[in-house]
Amino acid sequence: MTAVAYAVGVILFAVGVAVSIGLHEFGHLIPGKVFNVKVTQYFVGFGRTLWSRQIGETEYGLKAIPLGGYCKLVGMVAPGPGEDESQIRERKTGMFAQLVDDARAAEYEHVDPADHGRLFYNKPWWQRVIIMGSGVAINIVLALVLFAIAFMGIGIDVPSTSVSKVSDCVIAVTTTNLDQPQRPCTDQDPVAPAKKAGFLAGDRIVAINGATITDWSDAQDAIRANGDRRASVVVERDGQRLVLHPRTVVTALAGLHDPEAITKAGFLGVLPTTVHKHEDAGYVISTMATGTRDTLAAIAHLPDRLYHVGRAALGLEQRNANSPMSVVGAGRVAGDMASETDTSLSSRLLGLLLLLGGLNLFLGLINLVPLPPFDGGGIATTVYDAARRGLARLLHRPEPGVVDVAKLLPVTYAMAAVIMVVSVILIYADIVAPVSVTS
Repeated sequence: MTAVAYAVGVILFAVGVAVSIGLHEFGHLIPGKVFNVKVTQYFVGFGRTLWSRQIGETEYGLKAIPLGGYCKLVGMVAPGPGEDESQIRERKTGMFAQLVDDARAAEYEHVDPADHGRLFYNKPWWQRVIIMGSGVAINIVLALVLFAIAFMGIGIDVPSTSVSKVSDCVIAVTTTNLDQPQRPCTDQDPVAPAKKAGFLAGDRIVAINGATITDWSDAQDAIRANGDRRASVVVERDGQRLVLHPRTVVTALAGLHDPEAITKAGFLGVLPTTVHKHEDAGYVISTMATGTRDTLAAIAHLPDRLYHVGRAALGLEQRNANSPMSVVGAGRVAGDMASETDTSLSSRLLGLLLLLGGLNLFLGLINLVPLPPFDGGGIATTVYDAARRGLARLLHRPEPGVVDVAKLLPVTYAMAAVIMVVSVILIYADIVAPVSVTS
């Protein structure tokens, strides 16, 4: 791999991450402006300010660490019970109470009477949900667009029903060789059923056991389901159709839907020829659906996956190729893909687009977690607030007032600490035991 190509891949990925973050915060900014909320700051990044410009009441800028961003919507923290924004005071009756009061004081430090009605908590609940949910929507839409460009614009290599290679022998998959290139056959390995039956490279599989084969997944399903039995396979060779009768064998194979799993199924011993194909919108949508399901499952199992990442960082086990990564690790993967000299430029660009698309899908879904500081925490609180006030009206009870989200600040700080610890673990692991997508 070349250093220049590697650097270009990392830089393009970093720019893509910054743009993704900027668009996420843009998703908060625009509806905030539309609904006349006072917005004082819009920044991409954290840390030292590299550049900023005041336009109207909003300061726009870039900061030194491009690992996040923020859009300051004034009034996210409502005044305390019995107060308005002009009556914020500090009581300091305990550690958490002081945190709450300090947050309120900071929130309304630059609020004047002219801002009344323009504060976030004053807005109808549905406007607040739109403002908070639009950042998530931007990431999900951006993921969809990136996947569409990748699959429909560039296209992907997909397996066809034509045979590219016939295996010489049967080698069972084990936990040791699961991620390794297949070793050479030995005299002790049984001959592959396809070789025994006379399959040749170039044969196109037409039907298996009477069922028409339209794509490679059909062939895989039929072969695996055949078990240890004789099969009837129709192939097209040199314009002629002939029937072959291999007896498939049951052996240990990598799972079709979970490549990390090992299962026992029927084995024939043929590899497909790949063809370049521009997919349609249906494929993009189905890929998004599958990616969403897999991402939600990964989020749900994050503690367990993080445990194994920590073990890999300590040298106690191998790093799983599908383990979670920090932005540092993803940047390394982008550099590796960009510097692969044995792949085409379009394939490398495809990999980068899919990486950024997956990142945006993850950012969108993780932000739906109903805990602060994620956007989902604010959405959940707002929906709860609307339901509580609606129930009070229905039951003719007194107006309960806005939910005091400032009381959730301890949860916010605790979650921020968890995010920081997870980030440190992942970054360290990505340095000492990085994920590799190249051979």
